[in-house]
Amino acid sequence: MSDDDVREGGANSVLGKARLILEAFELDDDSLTLTGIVARTGISKATVHRLNQELLEWGMLERIGLEYRLGMRAFELGSRVPRFRVLRDAVRPYMESLYHQTREAVHLAVLDGLEVLYLEKVAGAAQSARPSRIAGRLPLHSTASGKVLMAFGQASLVEEVLGEPLQRVTPTTVVMPGVLLDQLRRVRTDGYATEIEETTAGYCSVAVPIFGASGMLLASLSLTTPVVRADVSRHAAVLRSVSQKVAAGHAIN
Repeated sequence: MSDDDVREGGANSVLGKARLILEAFELDDDSLTLTGIVARTGISKATVHRLNQELLEWGMLERIGLEYRLGMRAFELGSRVPRFRVLRDAVRPYMESLYHQTREAVHLAVLDGLEVLYLEKVAGAAQSARPSRIAGRLPLHSTASGKVLMAFGQASLVEEVLGEPLQRVTPTTVVMPGVLLDQLRRVRTDGYATEIEETTAGYCSVAVPIFGASGMLLASLSLTTPVVRADVSRHAAVLRSVSQKVAAGHAIN
């Protein structure tokens, strides 16, 4: 392996380098300079410049002045993922109904690695600024959605999460493995999970699992609200009702 390959994190192929360039764009990035992409990827400036030209031609990137941003082609390809598209389309009407019923932010999330990946969000303008957003990610152990996915998922998932130190997102995030295991046991008994200020100070969430017609765990559905007006029992009840309707609808498997 050449010195250039070492600097580039072992991305030996053109495809590997293109992947690093695209993944350099984080959720809060509107755009990045060439220098910024080089710093995040470790790829040489000349190589980044050359590959960016091709990514621009493909529509995977767009250029604004001296900066680059993800292009519409990237959005189009992401929207074509069939498993997520079918799930999102099936649950979205229920999410809108939940929002009109509660006036609280509603999230649909799935497991991706050891993180929660948010597929859809329905909320008012004031709530849209919360950390969770479409295509956003958060740790499993600090979110109600993540606790649901761990509690009703495979046992090996919990083992993987506990295989590394738990990240403290806020001062109240649960980082003791024993406490987390106790929470997961309660989630299985209650049928829903809660988190209070473990992800964002002043906010709490309630989440339930979404199962397909075959009984397979597909996602989690949650409501997020300021702690001062949290109503866990009511929110758990309306979420469970939606979860049952989705499973009974046979729209997703």
